Amino acid sequence: MAKQRRQQPEKREFDHKVIDIARVARVMAGGRRFSFRATVVIGDRKGKVGVGIGKGADTAVAIEKAINSAKKNMIKISIQNGTIPVDTSGKFGSARVLLKPAREGKGLVAGGAVRTVVDFAGIENITAKMLGSNNKLNNAKATIQALLKTL
Repeated sequence: MAKQRRQQPEKREFDHKVIDIARVARVMAGGRRFSFRATVVIGDRKGKVGVGIGKGADTAVAIEKAINSAKKNMIKISIQNGTIPVDTSGKFGSARVLLKPAREGKGLVAGGAVRTVVDFAGIENITAKMLGSNNKLNNAKATIQALLKTL
C-alpha cells in the first residue's frame, strides 16, 4: 500500500482583501446586462501594496482579475520605525486622504479603505483622515497617491 503525501497548501506571496463588490449594469437592446466590479487590496506587509479593479460575469472572476490588476500596480514604500517618514496627503477624484506619522504604540488610527491599504503595506502606527468622499475605491487610490509622495 503506497503512502499518500498530503500536499502543503501553496503559500501566497501576497495577502489580499476584497474591499468592495458592486453590481454594475449596461443597457443593451432587450434589457440590462449585469456584471460585477471588485476592488481588491494586496500587500506583503513589508512595504509593498497595490490596489486593483476587476470586472467579470460573477464575483469570483472579478476578484481574480482585480488581484492580477493589483499585482501590476504594486508600489514599494519606505517605512521607518513602523510608520511613514513625513505628513502627506493624496487626492483621487473627489476623495482626499491625510496621512500623518504616529509614535510607537499608537496603532492604526484610520478607517475604511485607508486602514486596509496601510495595514497591507505593513505600516503599524499612523493617523489618517478621509476627506471629501466615502467611495472605497477612490479612497484606496487616494491613499496610494499619498504613500507615493513619501518616497
